[in-house]
Amino acid sequence: MSLTRREFSRRSAATGAGIALVGSAGVLATAPGALAAQDTGRGHHDGHDHGHDHGHGHHHDDGVGYGPLVDDPDGLLALPAGFSYRVITRTGETTLETGESTPSNHDGTATFDGPRGTTLLVNNHELAGPRSDWPHPVPLTDGLVYDPGAAGGCTVVEVRHGGEVAEWVGLAGTSTNCAGGRTPWDTWLSCEETEDRAGQNEMTKDHGYVFEVDPADRRANRAPKPVKALGRYAHEAVVVDPARGHLYLTEDAAGPNGLLYRWTPPGGFRHGRGRLRTLADDAGVLQAPRCYDSGGRFVDDLSRATRIGTVYGVDWVDVPDRDATTVSVRKQFTDGQVTRARKLEGMWWADGGAYIVSSFAREESPVQHDGQVWFYNPSRRTLTLKVLLAVNADPSVDGPFDGPDNITVSPYGGLVIAEDGVGVQHLFGATESGRTYPIARNELNIGSAEEPEYSEFTGVTFSPDGKTLFANIQTPGIMLAITGPWRRVRSH
Repeated sequence: MSLTRREFSRRSAATGAGIALVGSAGVLATAPGALAAQDTGRGHHDGHDHGHDHGHGHHHDDGVGYGPLVDDPDGLLALPAGFSYRVITRTGETTLETGESTPSNHDGTATFDGPRGTTLLVNNHELAGPRSDWPHPVPLTDGLVYDPGAAGGCTVVEVRHGGEVAEWVGLAGTSTNCAGGRTPWDTWLSCEETEDRAGQNEMTKDHGYVFEVDPADRRANRAPKPVKALGRYAHEAVVVDPARGHLYLTEDAAGPNGLLYRWTPPGGFRHGRGRLRTLADDAGVLQAPRCYDSGGRFVDDLSRATRIGTVYGVDWVDVPDRDATTVSVRKQFTDGQVTRARKLEGMWWADGGAYIVSSFAREESPVQHDGQVWFYNPSRRTLTLKVLLAVNADPSVDGPFDGPDNITVSPYGGLVIAEDGVGVQHLFGATESGRTYPIARNELNIGSAEEPEYSEFTGVTFSPDGKTLFANIQTPGIMLAITGPWRRVRSH
């Protein structure tokens, strides 16, 4: 049923000032609350500026998070006192079962319960353009290759008791495998963030698709087949609504800004392992959102929302040509037809809906910001702004957070967010009331002493038992396991 402008306007008018609460009713305790924009510019979040003692900033952050970060003597990962990390895979150092190096450019990751108490992780490798450009591409493993011209794909990592690690290829010959998403039936959907066609960048096939990878069944991954029903565009992340069967997908693109998509399965379709690859290329319906504010006015871009608690009603508009035969999907709509957003990135399904990141907005957007997290409530058909990061005036100073990317909902409350901004890069938490706190800082300088550069964090996800937080440093490609005194984080 479509949520009409009039209906949303009427509903909003009836609740009056309470409109900010629409969409949050019934959300579980893990839902993060508002992160006030004015909290983001003061540099008080973590208080671990190298020139200050570790007590700095505590008048703001008592009881929130795990305290200041402690510099790592090994120059890799700063963590709060009591926490430690272990390198699980590292490009150029660790090897696959078949002897090649772990591929580079780690990105989206998910964890699964493996056999005999092991933990399985599927790890995307965001390798774009010609295969010949990359010293450590995903090996073209026999039977697992979609396009021999492409460098990307994903690997499966098995972490065993006692610390032994094994790694093998799950998918090869795909391009720019960025984020993706875990399914309720325990597989991984790997998303290509590219629109390269056969003949471009040494590709022999069209790219920009979603592929399903089964971490537990190597045979299921043979003869990789794109799920073309989900569309061809610069995919970022995907989540599955386990109750209704919809898939929601983000697009990280500009000129014009990208879109959020919803795919509705065809009547009678049942989800399950390997079922997506049985779909016809035009199966189901792929749609993009058309949002309205509380006054029933069309919203052209999500950056228009500048207040926490802003709620938009959502209608869904059919995509004319999901395979982008001649025109990119996002360009098939006129400006007045759909609602766009800059850098739609990570997503996570929890609390009966989808948490959705818009990483940052600059000149391509109506209003500038340094990050939003939205919550889509499918039963109400509303988008609610949960987190808003003000523009970071000086990203080289260790303080404010900016550029949220991959996200996960923490078993200890709130969100854990991987930063892909400018300057200093963190993993940080957002509490239910919206306070932010640091969890880790990347100390691996891949630039120079004069012009330091720090890679983004990616693939943030907890182990199935909640005891280990996995995350990646994308460049060169390092998977880390973080452990410590996790506890329910106070929200105030």
